[in-house]
Amino acid sequence: MIATELGVSPSTVSRVLNTPGDAALRWGSSDTVARIRAFAAEHGYSPNPQASSLRTRRSGLIGVLVPRLQDYVLATIYEGVEEAAYESGLSTFVTNSLDKPDNQRSRTRMMIDRRVDGLIYGDAHLDHHFLDEIYSEGVKFALVSRTAGDYPSATVDDVKGGRLVGGHLYDTGRRDAAVLAGWEFASTARDRTNGIVTAFAEHGVEIPDERIVYSGFDPAGGRAAVEQLLESGTVPDAIFATNDFAAIGAFGALRDRGIRVPDDVALVGYNDTPIAAGGAVPLTTIRSPMHEMGRQAVGLLLEVIGGRTPESVVLEPELIIRSSSTSASVQAGEPSSVEA
Repeated sequence: MIATELGVSPSTVSRVLNTPGDAALRWGSSDTVARIRAFAAEHGYSPNPQASSLRTRRSGLIGVLVPRLQDYVLATIYEGVEEAAYESGLSTFVTNSLDKPDNQRSRTRMMIDRRVDGLIYGDAHLDHHFLDEIYSEGVKFALVSRTAGDYPSATVDDVKGGRLVGGHLYDTGRRDAAVLAGWEFASTARDRTNGIVTAFAEHGVEIPDERIVYSGFDPAGGRAAVEQLLESGTVPDAIFATNDFAAIGAFGALRDRGIRVPDDVALVGYNDTPIAAGGAVPLTTIRSPMHEMGRQAVGLLLEVIGGRTPESVVLEPELIIRSSSTSASVQAGEPSSVEA
């Protein structure tokens, strides 16, 4: 009826009514979109997702798996996913895997049962056995935040981020650095650690294996990792935590032992979360474009759903220097390397 009354094709009407916001302008001019919506509103028409899915064999749903949505980084990434999905006329829902393979499998099956068009994984493991399984079944997916194998991913350049940290710490006179690396199965832990190790090596300084501790990305993990480091009896002059929350845990452990930041130990985090600037000692960190990562992941997934093989997206990190790693004179503008 709408198509007949307005003199447009039924497919244009369907697409406009099933596409929210300005994204509908891809299906017609602003005048056409406005007339279709006005006519539908006046006569009480609304989109029928069930009927649409029967015609297209698509549900309009994207499933997202993350380790823990309570994590600020993952929550921000998901906001980007949801925003980009909405602009494309899609809906999303998210579930937590707690980084456990059994949970990844069960949550994935649940989402497939709900007929999602595709999946975005924020919890990929480096061994990618699970991803290989679902890929072999024809499931459409993309990765975000982490990489695994050759699957398309939207990430920040974590190796460069680690190199920026290493260059900064070396330039400020630190020579005995330790790394709170995060979980060993995550590409973020591997790449950020490799970055700082490489940067120091280029200056002829080794970060030995015993100075690299794998633990959780949360405050408890950071505290436990520092306590393990200090059991050796020697205090490093710099600590790079591959997550701001782990850095906060590390700060607490150092404070409890009377070790001062930055006078005794320079401390650097990663991601530039809101807690970084607001602590007792503002935290030097790497700023990563978390929201944009989420948006880019949706774009990759849509290409995969469309039968294409997209190139992974690697976004740029930025070193944010604060007082946890350097003197006030350096913060005020004295030379400091921020190049990889």
